[in-house]
Amino acid sequence: MMRPRKNRRLRFSPDVFYFKPRGIPLQSLEEVALKPDEWEAIRLKYKERLNQTESAQKMRISQSTFQRILSSANQKIAEALVSGKAIRIEEG
Repeated sequence: MMRPRKNRRLRFSPDVFYFKPRGIPLQSLEEVALKPDEWEAIRLKYKERLNQTESAQKMRISQSTFQRILSSANQKIAEALVSGKAIRIEEG
């Protein structure tokens, strides 16, 4: 049996929910979806420039969980950039 998922503290709600390559209609693009906790991890690590320990504390999760979330988000963003896919930010 799996452990129940901890509630994560998310302090940011974006105004924009899609990023896509210029000049290509959205309906003809494949999407990569970022979960709210992945978006928050990206924001804390790269925009706020917090280290992994501080970021994990702000989200109220362990450092290893934060690293897994950040790694997943980075992989999705890299896939979208390299493959020309749209990035959709899911609402939480």
